[in-house]
Amino acid sequence: MSRMIRFLAAFLPLMLLMVGFMATGSAASPVSGKKLLFVPIDNRPITDKETREVAEKLGYEVLVPPETLLGTRDQYGDPEGLWKWLRENARGADAAIVSTDAMIYGSLVGSRNHELSRETILERVKRFEEFHGDFPRLPIYAFGTIMRTLISPHHSGGMEPAEYEKYAMKIYDYSVLRDKMDMGIQTGRDEREFARVKKELPPAALRAWEVRHELNYAANEALVDLARKDVFVFFLLGGDDSAPLSQTHYESRHLKAYGSSLGKTRFQVMSGADELAMVMLCRAVNDNLTDIPFVYTVYNEGVGRNVIPTYCSEKIGDDVEDAVIAAGGMMVSQPDKAEFVLAINTNPDGKTLEANSPANTIRPRKGTKHFVSQVKELVGKGYPVGVGDIACSNGSDNALMEQLRKENMLFQLRAYGGWNTATNTTGFLIGTGLLSKWMKEKDTQELMLKRYLDEWAYQANLRQRLGGELGSIPGEGTGAKLDGKRKAAEERLTLWMSEFAKKNMNLPTGLSLAKLRVTLPWNRLFECDLDF
Repeated sequence: MSRMIRFLAAFLPLMLLMVGFMATGSAASPVSGKKLLFVPIDNRPITDKETREVAEKLGYEVLVPPETLLGTRDQYGDPEGLWKWLRENARGADAAIVSTDAMIYGSLVGSRNHELSRETILERVKRFEEFHGDFPRLPIYAFGTIMRTLISPHHSGGMEPAEYEKYAMKIYDYSVLRDKMDMGIQTGRDEREFARVKKELPPAALRAWEVRHELNYAANEALVDLARKDVFVFFLLGGDDSAPLSQTHYESRHLKAYGSSLGKTRFQVMSGADELAMVMLCRAVNDNLTDIPFVYTVYNEGVGRNVIPTYCSEKIGDDVEDAVIAAGGMMVSQPDKAEFVLAINTNPDGKTLEANSPANTIRPRKGTKHFVSQVKELVGKGYPVGVGDIACSNGSDNALMEQLRKENMLFQLRAYGGWNTATNTTGFLIGTGLLSKWMKEKDTQELMLKRYLDEWAYQANLRQRLGGELGSIPGEGTGAKLDGKRKAAEERLTLWMSEFAKKNMNLPTGLSLAKLRVTLPWNRLFECDLDF
């Protein structure tokens, strides 16, 4: 009997922990007392607080540098201060998820506009190796970007060097043709066009553009070398705002080849930028919990997984599978073997709409009802389903959301995404969805509500309405720089979003928008911040 008592005394706490975990779906017990360091690419809501909130839902303490050190719209961030902060907080941490752009240039915008020398850049890269030497037991999950390809001056948003920003369209044409020539798929006409475009570009502007890309490429090569030395557990590079033929694609191909010996479980090059932190945070958590979640994907009818979305350089199916591996998961061939089912909404013809397009109405298009029936069937069978809504760039597909609303499916999902580029959506969704099994139902509902308010209410609908009514708001300001119109715009937006939610969302018990507050933290209409 005494032996049995000792056995129960030793194992009952563990048994109760397991039972409690299974009953609540909460990750509070498995991660109690654990700490993650997170250096975001800048202080935008999606790249900073909305990423760390996912880990906080599991019970992790997530430490982020003070706001004064992070990149904002008006400042690049402080690499020296960030390195100091990282060292001061490293002891006792369980993992570090770190933006290399922040640690080298200050932020994503800083990586495009800096005036740093090659020596300074490579010296900051080397600090990762020194840091790892001083804290060898702290796993580092690093993520960085390959400079984006500008399509037009409007695309820049005023966040590119003025010395070549105004020549964006010609530089884009130049990069397309150079990429084709590098791959050996050019025609004689392409060669003549390349010579013409190069001649028309001012040499100083072209050289300024080339130098910045060369510096960024050299830094990324050096970071890949550190991955070879096991300084990073994983290094994830994203091709920011890419295209199948572009400078970003050109550099992505060469960097992918340069790091190919590392394998996809240690290094990857993908499309995207703003979702990279979420993918690496998910990988850090999965490694910390020694978990490899199984993922099954299903696509809408038509082109499906072979869609190459706007702002991306590869098929979405390939990018999704790579993101699952990077996040620490594994693809499976049947939903009954999966812990998370990812349903991806694409247009059957393979084209990507813009959320602000007149075509983005609540009227079902071809494929809408088919896709919703797929999701409904999967949810009905008890599978945990996340919806990747990438039929439109920069916001939700209104037709899809209307059908999900009618079927009362919004909060029967485990995760949702529909923002910015397709890979922004799928990468962030994969990170959130793979971790949702450790969360309470209310936590997943809160995360989805934020996505619905941001991507469906704001990006696909209210942003356009607010932009159209800016002229009626007193004060000086534009959609790109709100200034004197900002406060009134935020007040108006908060009211509209509350009304939108009341009309379109049947909130689960325990969720309320009575304290909803919407702000525009970067003094522009592109993104909003939500607090409820």
